[in-house]
Amino acid sequence: MKKGKPAKGNNVRFYKAVLALDSERACKNFFEDILTEAEMKAITQRLQIASMLSNGSTFAEINRVTGASSATITKINQTLKNGNRGFRYVLDRITEE
Repeated sequence: MKKGKPAKGNNVRFYKAVLALDSERACKNFFEDILTEAEMKAITQRLQIASMLSNGSTFAEINRVTGASSATITKINQTLKNGNRGFRYVLDRITEE
């Protein structure tokens, strides 16, 4: 295995770890343990951007509200249009609550 690169099976192990979380508190504790504060901020910002784009917000409005760069907003917009539908799946599920 190359230095600094996770073993291939570790992605699956991580996905299984996330699926094992059975409460909001367990999620909070796990992600606070595993992510830096900056990583958590980046992930939550991306989810907010995806949500705002899905609700028709403009890039300028998203930038004003989130402080995200136009490059980040563009990346999320492209992912919503051409990605694996992961954002869409999650947004649909959390909107239902």
